[in-house]
Amino acid sequence: MSDTDLYALDVDDPTALKRMLSDGFEDWSKQAASTGFCSRPVRLFGQASTFDRRSGQHLHTFDSRDLPDSVLYIRCGNRRSSRCPSCSHEYQGDMWHLLSAGVSGGDKGVPESVSTHPLVFLTLTAPSFGTVHSSTRPGAQPRPCTVNSAPGQCGHGRPRRCTEHHDVDDARVGQALCRDCYDYEGQTIWQWHCPELWRRYTIRLRRLVAAHLGMSEKASRDLLRVQFAKVGEYQKRGAIHLHALVRLDGAPTDEEPFPSPAVDVPASWLAERCLEAARDVEIDAAPVDAYDSARVLRFGRQVDARPVQRHTHEDGDVSPEMVAAYLAKYATKSAGDVATEGTPNRHLKQLRETCLELCGRALLDEGFSSPYALLGKWADALGFRGHFASKSRQFSTTLGTLRDARRKYHRDREQLETRGDLATVDDSLDAVEHTVVINEFRFVGQGWLTPGDAELARSAADAAREWKDARRAAPRPHEKGKNHGEALLHR
Repeated sequence: MSDTDLYALDVDDPTALKRMLSDGFEDWSKQAASTGFCSRPVRLFGQASTFDRRSGQHLHTFDSRDLPDSVLYIRCGNRRSSRCPSCSHEYQGDMWHLLSAGVSGGDKGVPESVSTHPLVFLTLTAPSFGTVHSSTRPGAQPRPCTVNSAPGQCGHGRPRRCTEHHDVDDARVGQALCRDCYDYEGQTIWQWHCPELWRRYTIRLRRLVAAHLGMSEKASRDLLRVQFAKVGEYQKRGAIHLHALVRLDGAPTDEEPFPSPAVDVPASWLAERCLEAARDVEIDAAPVDAYDSARVLRFGRQVDARPVQRHTHEDGDVSPEMVAAYLAKYATKSAGDVATEGTPNRHLKQLRETCLELCGRALLDEGFSSPYALLGKWADALGFRGHFASKSRQFSTTLGTLRDARRKYHRDREQLETRGDLATVDDSLDAVEHTVVINEFRFVGQGWLTPGDAELARSAADAAREWKDARRAAPRPHEKGKNHGEALLHR
């Protein structure tokens, strides 16, 4: 599938037609393809000079002025699908490979033996901050929205329960039944301290593992190591959920970075420790100002820890491919993605305003020494300042390794297409190792220069993703399990 095939479109924008009819369209389309048809590529102006590392001889110079728009376009790299579907799609695929390697092994430098290690799929939720409208899950028996809430009216004269049946796409789902009763400040402060809650959770989990083995934490590290990969997901109410894969390994060495545990414990034993740690962890949150009171923050009561089974068809069990696809999918979501398209979300708007209000109060009371001084900076994330995807060092490969491998693949393919001889390509790649490149670029802007260019890139990105997804979904007998996970990922 060539790059130019992606532009078989009905485009009415005059700037798009002008671009397609220009002499430099083929060069521009190749450059757009090299960015993955990014929605908002970074524009750089300058040059890169290549020198021989051994002799110091100047070999050649790449100048952005030789390109169609006199600028070099590179990917924005934004993980959020609402900002850049193309870069988000690539990030999602990288996360799937990273997670899949950590749960199944046999790929990306992770041995297949990790699939035999105890593994748990963990979900940690936020506590309740007030009653919100809920929906019936797809395929489940329809039920009233808030059937378990108390009858009658709240102190503000609004009903405490809703008896309607809401679909998943209903704009009311996640909205507070009474905005005056809802604890917007409490949710905002919980979100702000959520990264610290997770840090303390991992510490507590390791200590519990050691305690149940009857030894100190330091001694237990010679037998068992807790490894994890975690992603954050926004609920409809704007509260963050944490989903994690928790695995037990042995003590790693240079020869064997992913050893089997030295103590034989089942995944169900690890699941019990995960649940116990969730009940124990708490944080004393400082008051925002002199008019506020301190809070004790914990995870919500809806905590789930399920053993991951490699070969299972029983109800309630989860497979490695399912959890890898699930986590990769939600690693690219943002707070704005929980709102229905085109519908103003008053609940999320109130949470953003609360972040700004609390930040202002904190600055007036203690200045920049306040722990909430930067809360306003994270208003668009509804107060959550943590990483949406993180992992322990030895859980799997790294995103950097995956991206380096992709760059090497594209470089090798370009060399092969240019020279057409494998022996010549090998010599050329060997020469690359003995060169040094000095870059002299400066940032000149972000995004395509015209609306037509942006529309061409967007349409091409949509067509490329559809083609890639169809190719991934094609059955391959020798990789049946992994393709099932990728199919789940792109549903």
